[in-house]
Amino acid sequence: MSDPNDPCLFCHNPRGVTRRNKLAYSARDSYPVSPGHSLIIPTRHCASFFDLSQDEIAACMELLAVERKTLDDEFSPDGYNVGVNVGTAAGQSILHVHIHLIPRYTGDSPRPQGGVRQVIPKKAHYSRN
Repeated sequence: MSDPNDPCLFCHNPRGVTRRNKLAYSARDSYPVSPGHSLIIPTRHCASFFDLSQDEIAACMELLAVERKTLDDEFSPDGYNVGVNVGTAAGQSILHVHIHLIPRYTGDSPRPQGGVRQVIPKKAHYSRN
């Protein structure tokens, strides 16, 4: 299996690009967890979301909003998860910032409570007493 970081997959071989702006682009995920799963990717190679400039963050958020509208029109999801993995301990496998925009559909998970908390399964489900 080839290393997606050598060279960086998002710098040298972007696939499924749906739109661009001056500082970022959006693309459909090559291994989607749901129909329409998309990525928002800054053009500049940068591993950590926390190292992006304010302009890069704004460019990514602009694309996130436009892509969400496109997904609403194309797939009519019932909800979304939005997430960023920062560092290998958090599951980041391509060391170039990418924001996941994951459409969610009623019934796609038997117990969706906890949403992004499900990255640590024992902590996903909680109750309010």
